[in-house]
Amino acid sequence: MSLVLTHATSAPERATQVFLLPAGTSALPADAAGDLSAEARQYVAAALADDQKLVHLNHFSHHHYFVVLSTKPTPGQVAEALRRSGHALHAQLKAEKVAEVFVHNLSDVPNAGLLLAEGLALTAYRFDGYKTDEKSRQAPALTKVTLVGEAATAAQIAELDGLLQGVMLARDLVNAPLNKLNAVQLAERIAEAGDQAGYTTDILDLPKIEALRMGGLLAVNLGSPEPPTFSILEWKPEGAKNEKPYVLVGKGVVFDTGGLSLKPTPNSMDMMKCDMAGGAAVAGTLFALAKNQVPLHVIGLVPATDNRPGGLAYAPGDVLTMHSGLTVEVKNTDAEGRLLLADALSFAKKYDPALVIDLATLTGAAVRALATEASASMGTAELATMQQLSEAGYAVHERLVEFPLWDEYADHIKSDIADLSNLGKGEAGHISAAKFLERFIEGYPWIHLDIAGPAYLTAAESYRGKGGTGVGVRLLYEFLTRQLSK
Repeated sequence: MSLVLTHATSAPERATQVFLLPAGTSALPADAAGDLSAEARQYVAAALADDQKLVHLNHFSHHHYFVVLSTKPTPGQVAEALRRSGHALHAQLKAEKVAEVFVHNLSDVPNAGLLLAEGLALTAYRFDGYKTDEKSRQAPALTKVTLVGEAATAAQIAELDGLLQGVMLARDLVNAPLNKLNAVQLAERIAEAGDQAGYTTDILDLPKIEALRMGGLLAVNLGSPEPPTFSILEWKPEGAKNEKPYVLVGKGVVFDTGGLSLKPTPNSMDMMKCDMAGGAAVAGTLFALAKNQVPLHVIGLVPATDNRPGGLAYAPGDVLTMHSGLTVEVKNTDAEGRLLLADALSFAKKYDPALVIDLATLTGAAVRALATEASASMGTAELATMQQLSEAGYAVHERLVEFPLWDEYADHIKSDIADLSNLGKGEAGHISAAKFLERFIEGYPWIHLDIAGPAYLTAAESYRGKGGTGVGVRLLYEFLTRQLSK
């Protein structure tokens, strides 16, 4: 992670400091004035009276920033406003080439400093990429954010740091192009991250995948010159609070051309390196859980391949026999993600899970319905579980919109010659895709998240940035850690 998050009891003299002030503050509080001159106090007081939310004092040797919290109707909206304040603050710190900043929380929101730091860190992320000029490779000036006082403990800061490392891992994986991250390399990167954080990884190679008769994964891989992988990630600490594991399944299509049902381009195939964002989110979540020693037993499954039209590529009209034994008629080779996920969801049964959640950049229909502002959710889990996941989404601003899985949608995926078709009708494509996946669920509650909209942004948007956002990591971490208090 490009920023180090730390804790201190006080800030040194002539340090750049940020003061978080309560919503509605119109006068400079005494404990934020410090050793400011009368003129500086007057300047800040006038700015606060003018309802400015971010006030900057440049002392040349150091800086003071005053951030006024926004009045919002819900705690989730207050939290999101603080993250966005972190984004706005980062722009000023970058312009002034500030190396270290000390944050004082003088507001009535106990975790305000953590939320501001979260926005700062997520904004500070950059994908180093492959540029060779010295300017592009130059390290950013801002390297350290220190939260001051008792409002945020060292343990809370360490937990946030571990979570953000998981988000950055997911972003890095999504941003890497195919020639730097094929299915084998993705599995290796996931395993390396596990060695660093503490979770274990078992990588199933082509012979093992064939032995398991994962017909969906094998079919999608037929057109590729490179073999598929199926990564099994496991975090099982001593004293785990759950008797049955939570299983997370992530689509790992490292690049999707659409296969023989070739995608049109531009603005369709161009960014398909992001089609493994679900798998990246699973890896990032396992990383954060292990790094922070969260006492939960969690398993991640990441089936991975690219989808190409070459060689013996599977074709429209083919009939596949899946890991579950069900047969699938292929109507479109660009509806490939559900084939990988179906095998993984069927495989998940062996763990007798308490809950299975899958994440996938699955359909354009989800993007058309929700744009980049939310993910579509559907599933068979109890209403209370769906609500808990939705609440976690609002808490971290990775919001979910639930769609129905009514029986009538099963008609969308009927086939004349097989158990089901891999393609639905022209309408409600995100629902028919989930209805397809539902056929491979057996004996456990399940939630499907279609993250196609927010997983990858073509233009920067606040702290989510441009490119891979790492969506899903903070959501799943929030949801899973909340289970500890049940």
